[in-house]
Amino acid sequence: MTTVNPYLVFNGNCEEAFLHYKSVFGGEFSYIGRFKEMPAAEDGGCTEVSEKDANRIMHVSLPIGNTILMGSDSSEQSGDVKFGGNFSVSVNVKSTEEADLIFNGLSEGGNVFMPMDKTFWGAYFGMFTDKFGINWMVNFDENQK
Repeated sequence: MTTVNPYLVFNGNCEEAFLHYKSVFGGEFSYIGRFKEMPAAEDGGCTEVSEKDANRIMHVSLPIGNTILMGSDSSEQSGDVKFGGNFSVSVNVKSTEEADLIFNGLSEGGNVFMPMDKTFWGAYFGMFTDKFGINWMVNFDENQK
């Protein structure tokens, strides 16, 4: 079965963002690793990691239902990420109450540009950019079959 797992890249605050997401969704990280934990190039790994990048997140995975939210920090080698409006993470929930809980938790400190409300397509839906620059959509299909 094919799954879609969003992958988010940050400029040094990946751990802070994922701790926040974990506080909203619950659960545990299935993996969290730092750049300093990568094997050296002679062991088949990567080039030496700078002191600045050593504690940045190389990869983190947070299971949320049947999806895994994944992320990492950029590094000196890759350069800073240029955040933009070119993607969103879509969360589909089972009730309006859950929609409000997720929406309110993730949008805290962010910029809400479409508050949760009933839509013409039969969903309870909202959109925002969180305080880490990530675009989110929260959806509850009220006319579920």
